[in-house]
Amino acid sequence: MSTVFYFGFKVMSSKNIKRPTADKTLQKRIENIKRKKIVSEKVVSLTDFRDLKKQSDNRNILVVDDDEVMRSVLKRILEAEGYSVILAEDGLQLSKILENTNLDLILLDVNLPWVNGYELCQIVKDHSALKHVPVVMVSAQNSQEDIEKGFESGANDYVTKPFDVDFIMETISKTIRKSS
Repeated sequence: MSTVFYFGFKVMSSKNIKRPTADKTLQKRIENIKRKKIVSEKVVSLTDFRDLKKQSDNRNILVVDDDEVMRSVLKRILEAEGYSVILAEDGLQLSKILENTNLDLILLDVNLPWVNGYELCQIVKDHSALKHVPVVMVSAQNSQEDIEKGFESGANDYVTKPFDVDFIMETISKTIRKSS
């Protein structure tokens, strides 16, 4: 799989990304029926197959990183895989987004201004309505102590920068599957 990085990014309104949690079960049932029908056909349209893959992967991921380039790179990588991506540069933006958006995963940098990633992870995991949202720390801090601190704060996984694109995508998929 080849990966192309673009550093421009499209701004998305969090209002367009809201999904009622009750609809997830219904949506999964409908996708399963459609998937079975597509598989039973002798000739499958490549467009239908791609659309089905994008629909099944359409999850909301929040990327929290103070580095604009890193936010943009992660956004492009994730959108290319069919995820909806929301960006935040610090804890304040994260809190505003959490008020109005249902999330499937948070990618969280450690080095953030004012409130660091460990503290934010702990706040998310201590919140009754958010503790189910998985958090993957993505940080250049790569010592064993840093990684342990990430897990102690409640992170579901920890990826060090620079990261391999295939590795981070595998980590994201695995983490979302475990939380579903």
